[in-house]
Amino acid sequence: ATDGGRIVIAASKAGAPAHPHWYLNIVANPQVTIETAGEKFEARAVTVTGAERARIYKVIADAMPVFNDYAAKTDREIPVVVFERI
Repeated sequence: ATDGGRIVIAASKAGAPAHPHWYLNIVANPQVTIETAGEKFEARAVTVTGAERARIYKVIADAMPVFNDYAAKTDREIPVVVFERI
């Protein structure tokens, strides 16, 4: 999804009990290359927390309601990642 022009994603792993491996990889090495239709840029992956995380997760779930199901299936807080251009 997008939030104020930023690309944002949720590390849901469909509500599995553990974080997805791609998320663990970007936590270990947050510099990434983002490639979308017609654009490619360098970014830093930042896991957001608190009120910002809750707000962005709602944006994602409003666009794709299945993310509400994923959150209900797991005891872990699903991380939300914001990609900041560098």
